[in-house]
Amino acid sequence: MTTVDEALDNAKSSKFHYKVLFVSGLGFFTDAYDLFIIGVVILILPLAGWNNISIFYKGLITSTALLSAIIGSVTFGRLLDYLGRKEIYGLELVMLIAGALGSAFLTPTNNILVFILWRFLLGVGIGGDYATSSTIMTEYSNTLNRGKFVGTIFSMQSFGLLAGPLISILFLTSGLSPSLTWRLLLAIGGIPAMLVIYFRRTMPEPPRYTADVRGDIKTAEKNLRSYTGIDAQSKRAEKVNAKWYDLFKDKKFLITLIGTAGTWFLMDWAFYGNSIMSNSILSFLVPSGLNGINAIILTNKYSALIFGIAAFPGYWVAVFTLDKIGRKKIQITGFLMMAISFGIIALFPGIISAAYVYYFLMIYGISYFFIMFGPNVTTFVYPPEVFPISTRGFGTGISAAGGKTGAFIGTFADTLILAFTNLSFLMWILSVLAILGCAMTVFLLPETKGKTLRESSGENRYMNQT
Repeated sequence: MTTVDEALDNAKSSKFHYKVLFVSGLGFFTDAYDLFIIGVVILILPLAGWNNISIFYKGLITSTALLSAIIGSVTFGRLLDYLGRKEIYGLELVMLIAGALGSAFLTPTNNILVFILWRFLLGVGIGGDYATSSTIMTEYSNTLNRGKFVGTIFSMQSFGLLAGPLISILFLTSGLSPSLTWRLLLAIGGIPAMLVIYFRRTMPEPPRYTADVRGDIKTAEKNLRSYTGIDAQSKRAEKVNAKWYDLFKDKKFLITLIGTAGTWFLMDWAFYGNSIMSNSILSFLVPSGLNGINAIILTNKYSALIFGIAAFPGYWVAVFTLDKIGRKKIQITGFLMMAISFGIIALFPGIISAAYVYYFLMIYGISYFFIMFGPNVTTFVYPPEVFPISTRGFGTGISAAGGKTGAFIGTFADTLILAFTNLSFLMWILSVLAILGCAMTVFLLPETKGKTLRESSGENRYMNQT
């Protein structure tokens, strides 16, 4: 007899895997674009008549979506376990689209409060996507390629990351007014999500969840057959009875949760603070005689260069090596190289100038490559693999919330640090955070490469036959 779990663990890569990839991955393209485009928009707003954006409000506007993503990831993660995957999948995109379009078309000039409220709604949807998409893709994946499948969903972020500066350059050089440009840049963020809402809402409940949490083996086998074409038969279901509070009571789960949430916190501080503020950081390289739209265009060209040459390939090298090298080794390597790259920039502040632009871009680019070929991908892949299926959404949601807490603090704090100190001081801080992330990975996280979900999640300890 082959159980539902065994059938999915041993399944060959097939078209249903790629269907789930498309439905989940396009959402992550949108997530990345929406989060990072605000760094460009915040520079355009003063040129579009916004004259009341203080340093404080600048930090708040750029980081609000990250703050609300904390709420979204935990809320949707818990609902994912309580109500089921099918019941809520797609609702996070509805909130995301409303937030993107509202911030673009329903925000009056100079009305910072309304702008922040729409960005808050957008962030809740983004946080929900972090909890739902990784969990669902993990539960459809086979053991051999699970890292590649889940990593691919997250790496769709690379297209959104690159699209932001390229679209910005297109608009800024087209002659469109700044007042129209910033609204269009925000509105575009809702379009990809619209394409996949229907498919998310019509997906069946993942068979693993139906069998292992609901105990409905017949429906699980039926959905497995109809959606994947795979047959499985079991005499009886083996339910996983781990409760949400077991993540805090069980010492092993608690240590793992500290590891997944903690390393994601440290990585996101470095990554989001760096990326959302990249235009401000790269403005240090702009010649003093260049300002206004032309200065923003140049910083976007630098961003596109770094994202295209360094960040983009880093994502995909990680995707195709996760199941060969392993999650832990890649994460440790990434954190170490981040620490070294940030440390070099901090040690030699003279390269932070237009005179040494190529040297700076090379080192800054290396840091981006190893963020992607490192903890940016692995911190997303880890959580749904290391928590039992009955608490997987919640554990993943808390882990993502840890990341977005770091992203919020990093984006807000980096704005103030750049305003009141200098880039060299910021790089020292980021280097120390990367060292801490490396240490947490070494001591708190297991290797999940080549393990079935039941082995890597520890759910065998919480199984009862029904």
